[in-house]
Amino acid sequence: MRLSELNEPQQQAAKQIHGPVLILAGAGTGKTRVITTRIAHLMSKGINPQKILAVTFTNKAAAEMRERLAKVIPKKRATKATLCTFHSLCVRILRKDIERLGYKRNFTIYAQPDQVGLVRKILARKGTSKDKMDANLALGIIGKAKNVGAGPEFHGEGDLMRDVHEAYQSALKLQNAVDFDDLLVLAVRVLEQFPAVRADWASTYSHIMVDEFQDTSNLQMRLLRALGDDHQNVCVVGDDDQSIYGWRGAEISNILDFETFFPNPKVVKLEQNYRSTTPILHTANSLIRHNRDRRPKTLWSENPGEEMVRLVGIPDDRQEADFVVNEIWEQRNVKGFPWEDFAVLFRTNMQSRLFEQAFRAAKIPYRIVGGQSFFDRREVKDLLAYLTLLVNPEDDSALLRVVNTPPRGISDATIALATDESIHRQSPVSKVLLATDFQQGLSGRASTAVNAFATLIGNFRYALSEDPGRYAELTSHLIEEIDYISYIKRCCKTAEEANKREEAIWEFLESMRVHQKGTGKRTLQAFLDEIALAGDRDDDEDVSEKKGVCLITLHASKGLEFPEVYLIGLEEGILPHKRALEEEQSRDEERRLLYVGITRAMRRLTISYCISRITYGDLSPCIPSSFLAELDRLYLESICYEELMQQPVTQDSAAASFSAMRALLSRDNASGT
Repeated sequence: MRLSELNEPQQQAAKQIHGPVLILAGAGTGKTRVITTRIAHLMSKGINPQKILAVTFTNKAAAEMRERLAKVIPKKRATKATLCTFHSLCVRILRKDIERLGYKRNFTIYAQPDQVGLVRKILARKGTSKDKMDANLALGIIGKAKNVGAGPEFHGEGDLMRDVHEAYQSALKLQNAVDFDDLLVLAVRVLEQFPAVRADWASTYSHIMVDEFQDTSNLQMRLLRALGDDHQNVCVVGDDDQSIYGWRGAEISNILDFETFFPNPKVVKLEQNYRSTTPILHTANSLIRHNRDRRPKTLWSENPGEEMVRLVGIPDDRQEADFVVNEIWEQRNVKGFPWEDFAVLFRTNMQSRLFEQAFRAAKIPYRIVGGQSFFDRREVKDLLAYLTLLVNPEDDSALLRVVNTPPRGISDATIALATDESIHRQSPVSKVLLATDFQQGLSGRASTAVNAFATLIGNFRYALSEDPGRYAELTSHLIEEIDYISYIKRCCKTAEEANKREEAIWEFLESMRVHQKGTGKRTLQAFLDEIALAGDRDDDEDVSEKKGVCLITLHASKGLEFPEVYLIGLEEGILPHKRALEEEQSRDEERRLLYVGITRAMRRLTISYCISRITYGDLSPCIPSSFLAELDRLYLESICYEELMQQPVTQDSAAASFSAMRALLSRDNASGT
């Protein structure tokens, strides 16, 4: 890519060699092209490639930079520049200078299983029961402290976590090991505490570039300042309007207040979008301008587009899934668009469940990106295993999954012994465990635990036989009986993960209630069969090659683009999320999240919200997202759901749709239209 192939603002950004540079790169404005062209331009002006450092967040992004750079300059020369992630840069620094902090250079980087094992040993040594503190939870709390650059003192005097954190760090150092979070913490520490080390590394790189700067944390800014304060040749590329990771430590103030860290920067705005149409960009601009703290910019495109942005109010969430599936099917059949052209974007993973079921029923290939299939979630698989045992107690696979989940004192050794014996006796593991001669070889505690588990399953099997049509309620009682929610929360590293897992459990129960109220055979066995058969979709070649319609969360969609986007669930409590309704700063981040979703669309964007959602088996009314009232109506088209689906417009549905749409669109928004 030559400078002459860039637009005027892109050229300005690429040609600025010395001093601080802030490139405000809006969505789809070609920032990667600018970064690689700028690096090539620096080399053409005599800057030693070995003095150039470009840092980003993922190995994939760093690899893409290297590939693009190799296309515009000789590969041998391109490889001399350092293009890497923050963590790999920190490894370079520590491999050279970690001895200053009392470690050896051949330190080991502990993976997650190593960390969990170490924390478990510490908790056991302290006599801490699993009910009081789970190893994964402890690691999450320690990681939160490290992400803000803090040590054990973060937890306060007398706090159990302070002792655990101290013991964990001591054990790591004793074993000459660090964890992933330590890489950044220790690199910053060695640079800030030892001026000679800082000076050495600052002179190593005379020109520094940082991609996705809006996602940097306080620690990453400290690292950047340690390396770049002396020469000030620091170029950062980012978009404050796409800062959506505050919950994991990103500091939007880094990009908003860049001038306070690197005075008098050259500021360049990249606003010409090469991805989306004018209606999509106009709609995105009208939304994001409602954020208070931002650097003003307006995306524009030379592509006028043929489609308005569509807004659809739909009676309920099940019909929302049917609507999207029917539309995609029609677009595929009538216009021949490939499945990969379509993406369904949602705020939370829980929203994928109905869409997965609808796509499976329609035999449309789909893929989950940046997330996990609802039916592949750990908590869902655990519950399905329990339910399988209720209808088939001889299912060894189900039994082995949950016999000690949650922990009930049945050791791995006991299970291994029973498994071996079952093979020898040609008998299910469940029968072996209860056999008198087998139990005689167990300790009293193990025997008691095995019998307690058998009694649990037996009692719930009996309850199911007495009332087979109420399997959803029975499952709810089972979850309560084994205290499963408390258990799954103890296994989570963060409160965010714990909330998502609990939501998945309620969503699973909801799917059972819906099935229980349906038509046809409504039994637990029929429910399990439906899930098993619906999951048998691996025969499709597209799916096996990871092709198909993309189901993706808004967070995971950042950096991607799709010709046709369905942005679903635009309701208060979903987007903006219920946890953000009380905090203005959180609302701003939720608005940025919606902005990211809108700007993923290339050709057509459809936004939907529900008049009601099924909650605990009943339809509950929904309030359309307050963000929808902020969208300029110039390119916004309100669509009648019933006409789209060619359904009769009932008095109730028409009244609900009209009322919700009127509440949204009768208010003047900031554009004054």
